[in-house]
Amino acid sequence: MPTTRLKSLVFAVVVAVAALLGAAVMLVIFALSGAAATVLLATALAALPVGPLVAIFCWLDRYEPEPRLLLASALAWGAFVATVIALVVQGLGGVLIGFSQAASMAVVAPVTEEAAKGLFLLLLLWWRRDELDGLLDGVVYAGLVGVGFAFTENILYLAAAYDGTSGMGPGGLTGITTTFVVRCLLSPFAHPLFTAFIGIGIGMAVASRRRPVRWLAPVGGYVLAVLTHAIWNASAVLGLGSFVLAYAVLLLPALVGIAVLAVWLRQSERALLSAALGDAAQRGLIPATDIGWVVDLRARRTARRHARLQGGAAAAQAMAEYQQAAIELGYLHHRVLRGTAPKDWQARGRRFTARIDAVRPRLSFPGQVVPER
Repeated sequence: MPTTRLKSLVFAVVVAVAALLGAAVMLVIFALSGAAATVLLATALAALPVGPLVAIFCWLDRYEPEPRLLLASALAWGAFVATVIALVVQGLGGVLIGFSQAASMAVVAPVTEEAAKGLFLLLLLWWRRDELDGLLDGVVYAGLVGVGFAFTENILYLAAAYDGTSGMGPGGLTGITTTFVVRCLLSPFAHPLFTAFIGIGIGMAVASRRRPVRWLAPVGGYVLAVLTHAIWNASAVLGLGSFVLAYAVLLLPALVGIAVLAVWLRQSERALLSAALGDAAQRGLIPATDIGWVVDLRARRTARRHARLQGGAAAAQAMAEYQQAAIELGYLHHRVLRGTAPKDWQARGRRFTARIDAVRPRLSFPGQVVPER
C-alpha cells in the first residue's frame, strides 16, 4: 500500500475511533446534565446556528471543495473529541490543582480547548497534508472544528441554564433564553473565530518555503487563539460591562478581520489557479482553452449544465470530475512553482493528469462541437 494511502487510512481510523469514543462519553454527560426533555430542547437550540455557519465555510471552500468526509470529520472532532479532551483536562486540573472558577474560565479553558481543537489540524497536517493547500483550507477546517465544539458546548450551557445550575441567573425559560441569545445569536462564531487563528498558522506553514515559518506559524496561531479566547472568557467573568466592551473591541473587529481575509483569499484563488494552469497549459498538461471553464465559478456551472444537456447525468458527472482534477492539478502546480510542493508531487501530478486525459476526450464545452464517442 502506498505511503500516502496508508497515512490517509491511519488518519481516518484515528479520527473515527476518537469521534466514536468521544460521542459515547458525551452521551453519558448529556444523560447526567438533566432531564431528557431539557437536553433535547438544548440540542435543538444549539443546532440552529450550525447550519448557517457550516454553509459559510462551505461557500469559502467552493474553489477547491475539500472531501466531504474530511469536513464531516472536522465537525465530529470538534463536537465529540475536542469537547471530551477539554472536559477531562479541565476536570483533572480542578481536582488536582484546585483552579478557581474564574481561573478555569479565563486561563485553563482557553489553553486546553484550543489545544484540543487544534490537534485535529495537526493530525491533518501530519497525515493528510495533501489536503491543505494554504490559508483558506486552514481557515475552513479550523472553522468547522470550532462549529462542532460550540455546538456541543452550547448544549451543556443551555441545559444548565434551563436547570438553573449554570450560575448565570434564574433557570427555566428565562435562563435558557438569555443563554441562547448570548451564545447562539450574538456570538455563535466565537469558537470558529478563535480556532481560525490556528488554521491560519497551519496554512502559513504549508505555504511557506522557510523552515522557521513552518514551525513558528502554527505556534503563533495557537497563541493568538488562546489570547483571544482568554480575553473573551475573562470578560464574561468580569461582568456585563466588560463583556460588551470585549464584544465591541475584540470579537467583532477580529471577526471582521478574519472574514475580510477569508473573502480576499477566496477571490485570490481565481488568479492563483489562472496563473498555475496557464503555466501547466504551456507544458502540455491541460488545454489552455479549458482554463476559463475551470477557474470561473459561474463558468463551471455553465459547463456542467451544458454537459448535462448534451449527455445527461453521466456527462455532467464527467465534467465535474474533469474540473475537480484540473483544480487539484492547478493547486499542486502552484506549489511546485513556489517550491513548496509535497514530496510525492510527481506521483500526484501523474494521477491528476491521468484523470484529465481519461475524461477530456468525452467532453465538450459550450460553443464546442461534441466529440464523437
